Parts: sequence; structure tokens; C-alpha cells
Amino acid sequence: MEITWYGLACFRMTERGTATIVTDPFDETIGLKVPRLKSDILTSSHTAPGHANLSMAKGARVLTGPGEYEIGGVFITGVATPSKTRSNTIFVFEVEGLTVAHLGDLDHVPSQSRIEALGTVDVLLVPVGGGSALHASNAAEVINLIEPSIVIPMHYKTDDLNLKLEPLSKFLKEMGITNPTVVDSFKVTKSSLPEETQTIILSQKEAA
Repeated sequence: MEITWYGLACFRMTERGTATIVTDPFDETIGLKVPRLKSDILTSSHTAPGHANLSMAKGARVLTGPGEYEIGGVFITGVATPSKTRSNTIFVFEVEGLTVAHLGDLDHVPSQSRIEALGTVDVLLVPVGGGSALHASNAAEVINLIEPSIVIPMHYKTDDLNLKLEPLSKFLKEMGITNPTVVDSFKVTKSSLPEETQTIILSQKEAA
């Protein structure tokens, strides 16, 4: 699978022979240029301008809540993680035996039962910049509970983003990471997963 990040919580995941996935599509109100993406599956963790521009990927099957789905060779589980202030759905994607969990705008450390509902997570897409979602310290706690092989941080301050979020550096400091691996996109298979948890930083891909 190849994972590309377009900013905030929006990723595109592709695997040859299976459906293409786009997560949490944003609109122009957050300050970023909206990309035009081809997708078969579009997931939105909650209804907010930075996460629910459902017109970003036309023709896609749109998923906005909990449930179990199978679309184009991708098995998807939506797990509700509501808090006192908002609703949120974590989406777990299984492709060719590899599982990727997108935490959406998760704003608290989930209960053990909800952690278990996610199953084994190989790649974790986790908000780290605070605002309406996890801060660095909470993100680190969630990572320790889920124990993924790969951690990819999201939902933090970047150039042009006009949301009040913390920078990535705060999360890296919390995790004790001094020399992070930074890539334009990340390619991963079940057999290539590391034995110990590794953090990968994706460069934000600019909209064409």
C-alpha cells in the first residue's frame, strides 16, 4: 500500500487491484488548496469543514459512521468514539492483510473495549496537534495502548493551515524522536513492517 498525505487528516491510500481510499477531505476554509483526487472510497470521521468535504472525490462510496463494509477488496470497520463535545468515527482499513487505522478527530484516550474493537493495527494515523483532537501527550498514550508497527502523525500545524494547532516538534519531543524519517509518500506491506514501533513523517503533498 502507498499512503500519501494532503494535509490535516486527509490521506490517499492506494494498492494495485483494490479500491482507492481518501480520508477526511477538507475544504478551502482551513487555508489549504483542495486537491482533486480520484477515489473509490471516501471516509469522513465527523462533520467539520476540515474533515467532511464530500465533493472532493466524486463518484466515491461515502462512509460517515460506524459499521462494517467491504468495497473493492478493502475491508472497513468504523468504530464510534464519541466524547462529551463531539461525535467521531475511527476507520480501520484492511488491505492484503495490512491494517491501517485512521483516528479521525479523536479527542480523548478511548476505553479498553474500544481499543480492542480496532483489532491489530499495523499502521496508525494519529492526530497530534491538539485543537479539537489529541494533544501530543494524549497521542503518545494512545499509541502505547494500540501498539502499532508504524505511526504516522497528522492534524498538526503546517504552512498555510489557518487552524490553531501545535507544531509537529512537540509530538516528536514527547516521543523522544530526534531524527525522524521524512518521506514524500510511504509504501508498506505486511511483510515489510518493523519489529518495533517506528514513526514516519509524511511531507504534505501540494494540490495540483
